[in-house]
Amino acid sequence: MTYKFGTKAIHAGQEPDPTTGAIMTPIFQTSTYVQEAPGKNKGYGYARGKNPTRKALEDCLAALENAKYGLCFSSGMGATDAVIKMLRPGDEVITGNDLYGGTYRMFMKVFANYGIKFHFVDLNNAENINNYINERTKLLWVETPTNPTMQIVDIKACAAIAKKHQVMFAVDNTFASPYLQNPIDLGADIVMHSVTKYLGGHSDVIMGALMTNDDKIYEQLAFIHNSCGATPGPMDSFLVLRGVKTLHLRMKAHCENGREIAHFLKNHPKVDKIYWPGFEDHPNHHIAKEQMRDFGGMISFTIKGASLEETFRVASSFKVFSLAESLGGVESLINHPATMTHASIPKEEREKAGVVDGLLRLSVGVEDVEDLIQDLKNALT
Repeated sequence: MTYKFGTKAIHAGQEPDPTTGAIMTPIFQTSTYVQEAPGKNKGYGYARGKNPTRKALEDCLAALENAKYGLCFSSGMGATDAVIKMLRPGDEVITGNDLYGGTYRMFMKVFANYGIKFHFVDLNNAENINNYINERTKLLWVETPTNPTMQIVDIKACAAIAKKHQVMFAVDNTFASPYLQNPIDLGADIVMHSVTKYLGGHSDVIMGALMTNDDKIYEQLAFIHNSCGATPGPMDSFLVLRGVKTLHLRMKAHCENGREIAHFLKNHPKVDKIYWPGFEDHPNHHIAKEQMRDFGGMISFTIKGASLEETFRVASSFKVFSLAESLGGVESLINHPATMTHASIPKEEREKAGVVDGLLRLSVGVEDVEDLIQDLKNALT
């Protein structure tokens, strides 16, 4: 039987504990497992390689992304790292020019030193990929919506180009979550999540995940996963399993609040540019409508004529929104990308993508929206 999303979020990968009947997956807080004889075990040998709590979560996340396989990592960057470790010196990667700062830093400050070349391309038009692709291109890495200017990348179009040139295609689906978008259904080979964000949903876990349907890709990633050891512990896995059970409910609230706040900001006299894919005049809005089920709770905006000092004042004036890095939790956050999440990107490069000093990014939570709007009114006064 094929289940709908909410049912999968609550039940996928999980069975009552066979010993006690406990409805919640137990926290298997162990580093090793007793074997009946050398090499003869019950599928578990050492907890870095496999843990029952983590396995339940991996199966659940795979189900949410309509994937065959899932792997959880100790952070989103650990998951990204595993994908790039599939490459070799001399290989090339095509990615977007509006990219999470931590991803950019890893690409340029770590893996570029090992002879991997990265091209940062305007992916508002997927055809731009063709200007950079060649026989050395091994990976297309895409965020959509992008962090922080909410660019919408056409996943189907990218998948067609990647397939034509036999290039592996990975999508960072963190901003959308599997509730709003399923890249594998649109042709992606790998889906990456910073599980820390919407999947965990409560700002109490650091974790990443990769999902795929490809047997060979899974084998390579599973080998890296076990060999390099960026694996999460059972307690964190338990917390995310608990968080995921309300993902569909939380995402509905994030989307509803995000919509109201986006329209409030669009009509505010002090707001200059606003980035939210639900607006008809947002670049590639028609693609967002096609590949997403709603438009999410992530919004970025600039203040008319504001100096950096004034931008800082506004960012520090909130009472309900908290000034902090990260996103996707039940509480609302405000972030200054230029000095926080994207500080590692050279100013000239980030400004090309619109990440200017006056840009503020909101992660709209699930509080009462009237309180959030009043908080914005007060801060923008």
